[in-house]
Amino acid sequence: MSAMKKLVVGNWKMHGSRAFNAELIQGLLAADLAATAPKADVAVCPPFVFLSEVALALDGSGIGVGVQDVSVQVQGAYTGEVACPMVRELGAKYAIVGHSERRSYHAESDQLVANKAKVALSHGLTPIVCVGETLAERESGQTEAVVSRQLQAVIDSLGDQLVQIVVAYEPVWAIGTGKTASPEQAQAVHAFLRAQLKAAHAQAASVPLLYGGSVKPDNAVELFAQPDIDGGLIGGAALKAADFAAIARAA
Repeated sequence: MSAMKKLVVGNWKMHGSRAFNAELIQGLLAADLAATAPKADVAVCPPFVFLSEVALALDGSGIGVGVQDVSVQVQGAYTGEVACPMVRELGAKYAIVGHSERRSYHAESDQLVANKAKVALSHGLTPIVCVGETLAERESGQTEAVVSRQLQAVIDSLGDQLVQIVVAYEPVWAIGTGKTASPEQAQAVHAFLRAQLKAAHAQAASVPLLYGGSVKPDNAVELFAQPDIDGGLIGGAALKAADFAAIARAA
């Protein structure tokens, strides 16, 4: 899969303020990633309330923007929800769906995640579908069963549209913990997911597979060198311009 461009996406989670964002964006623009990381597509996913400002600030930089979640509804009486057409109008290109924090804190089911991916696609957004196992699941040998189940719901819902998504493998035990799956551990799961995608749809073998879980400048090169790791979904390091730029260059 190394022929395709790598994809590096920063998930800001619930961080940021106007002042913080301005400084972070200034650092990203100064890094000139279009020139210094030409082999990587790069995007950031700020909180909804900052989407418009961030999109305008990054316009023309080659850095795309996305959102951290979307509603499965398109419009209507859904207080507090944010619809795909709204974020698309503000410049979003990507939508993270099924992040482990949404699955655990908001009880999002595999089917809801699949539905969100389908709605995102129908409104011109590229869904970044997150899958991953907890530490207890890994230790009891259920990693493949868990990620397979999570991905299968999306496969069943999307049909031929499967080829248009991005998949992010994020072992829950490695998110924000400082623990990282070894390159070999990450590659093994990525290869498993690649085979599942390929079995579902021949062209889906080329779906980008990102690794997320405490990716840092010092481990990014080795992770991204794995044959089935096509980039990263970056959490904490995405909040530091120098670190995020270094990860993008590693790709």
